[in-house]
Amino acid sequence: MADAGRGLVLVVEDEAAIAEVIELYLRRDGFAVQIESDGESALAAWRRLHPVAVILDIGLPGRDGADVCRTMRAAGDWTPVLFVTARDDELDRLLGLELGADDYVTKPFSPRELAARVRTVLRRASGGIPAGASPAGEILSVGLVRVDAGRRRAWAGETEVSLTSTEFELLAQLLRRPGRVFERDELLSSVWGYQSAAGTRTVDVHIAQLRAKLGAASPIRTVRGVGYAADHD
Repeated sequence: MADAGRGLVLVVEDEAAIAEVIELYLRRDGFAVQIESDGESALAAWRRLHPVAVILDIGLPGRDGADVCRTMRAAGDWTPVLFVTARDDELDRLLGLELGADDYVTKPFSPRELAARVRTVLRRASGGIPAGASPAGEILSVGLVRVDAGRRRAWAGETEVSLTSTEFELLAQLLRRPGRVFERDELLSSVWGYQSAAGTRTVDVHIAQLRAKLGAASPIRTVRGVGYAADHD
């Protein structure tokens, strides 16, 4: 199973036909795949296999996908997570992102697009990211907040802050040009690399999470009706 050079993706999906199609496209892209159909099995596989990414259905039998992601993040594991769900409403979408998911797709979806999104979040997580994101070795700081792009680490004052790959790139994008106002659509394009299923609202949710993690040190300012900026003061 571990023959794929890109690493192993854990697919947690209780609909066998969907899981098989996802597996087919991921294997075509060079990933190994482990499929699980419930939350408890997913957590056991996560602990045992250390996947490079997790595709996680929210509506699982027993322990649901939200709880699986919550358990991972509580353990300090920031492996990229992409949520999949049949429930296409804003509350579910925001719940997934607030738990620390990197992206969100709604059934029915294109398996080719899902595989592309896996590649995108892994590029961000590894530092091999598209133009406009953080080059290796770059140190950025505004006020008390500092990021080290090469080591993929961030600090608020003297406290190191755990960020998802998406949160990290969003923060780096803002810190790179202090005072510049970034529109939400611009952030979607430069950080996500595509139009997220959640639209510009996903930017707002990630910004809220960044502010919560950075606390009083957060330099992020909202420009009402436009977007966000990172200011020195």
